Amino acid sequence: MSAAASSVVPPAQAVREDVDSTRERVLRLVVEDGPVSVVELAAALGLTAAGVRRHVAALEVDGKIAAHRSVLPTAGRGRPARRFVATDRGQASLSSAYSDLAAQALEYLAATVGPEAVSAFAARRAAELTDRHAAAVDAAGHDVAERVGALAEALSQDGYAASARPALRGAAVQLCQGHCPVQDVASRFPQLCEAETRAFSELLGVHVQRLSTLASGGHVCTTHIPTTPLVRAASDRPAGTVEGTR
Repeated sequence: MSAAASSVVPPAQAVREDVDSTRERVLRLVVEDGPVSVVELAAALGLTAAGVRRHVAALEVDGKIAAHRSVLPTAGRGRPARRFVATDRGQASLSSAYSDLAAQALEYLAATVGPEAVSAFAARRAAELTDRHAAAVDAAGHDVAERVGALAEALSQDGYAASARPALRGAAVQLCQGHCPVQDVASRFPQLCEAETRAFSELLGVHVQRLSTLASGGHVCTTHIPTTPLVRAASDRPAGTVEGTR
């Protein structure tokens, strides 16, 4: 057999590779944009909804994605479209390549611009988290425990498997995150965890304390949050006043 003939990819194998490539693209989008619907995936990929639906069904069977049940009200009538998020298995199937690439990018940024550039990136990422979830947290009212619950729910939608639990001592709750999509990168760049902690404090309106992180070897990310009354934001105070004065 000639070298040219031996290098020809059998049609069945070519089809299989094409299917696998498309399925991986679907999974990547679910990881990045989930919760996301089939229609949204199809639009982003330039594919038909029917074609994407077959890949979504296969990924569900493989345990890499799961249907997400939204607690938010839906506009219009009828059943809301099913939306999907990546499972731990789905995250793990992509996390290694993503983590290596992200870490290399941050290492390059630190080497060429300086460590402050990494901190600026972490702050920007945390600001996006704050902007994304501020409305949901504020809708929970002024009770800190309720706000923590709303934040945990919002973080779970982002793939963090978050929950709120009463602290063993004192008037406080603990925000626990059982999964972190950027765990490997954060283990090399703790600025990501530090910026996220500041974002939690801003969202909740109280000082919070990080007790453990997955990135530093903990089995869960745990944030201690006192259930004291909310500190009024500067924008809520009458003009010309300073916090702590009347």
